[in-house]
Amino acid sequence: MMLHMLKSKLHCATVTQANLNYMGSITIDANLMRAAGIYENERVQVVNNNNGSRLETYVIPGEAGSGVICLNGSAARWAQAGDIVIIMAYAFMDEGEAVQYKPTVVLLDEKNKVKEVRNYECHGEVYSNSGFPHV
Repeated sequence: MMLHMLKSKLHCATVTQANLNYMGSITIDANLMRAAGIYENERVQVVNNNNGSRLETYVIPGEAGSGVICLNGSAARWAQAGDIVIIMAYAFMDEGEAVQYKPTVVLLDEKNKVKEVRNYECHGEVYSNSGFPHV
């Protein structure tokens, strides 16, 4: 049996742009993609913390170091600059892999710079990109 498990995520990314006139997808700073192990054209789920909505799309790399998080095409109607989003990538794993695997969690600051990379999440932990994690 294959299980669909969280592979990695960018936590508390700030949307920098919404480009309605683009063909589609989400553009993510290439450095952030690398930190999270997210690949070009990979399917991701994006959760908007400001309005509670979710969408699935694919990733296009943005300029490395730019901090860009840009919703493109119809997704541009889903978020606006300044919204906080969580971008999650998943992978299929067999049961043996799934019980051993620890997802990569990249915590971002308000300028989409990496604050911390970890391989765990704690239930009940609160984190915002403007402050440090706390329980």
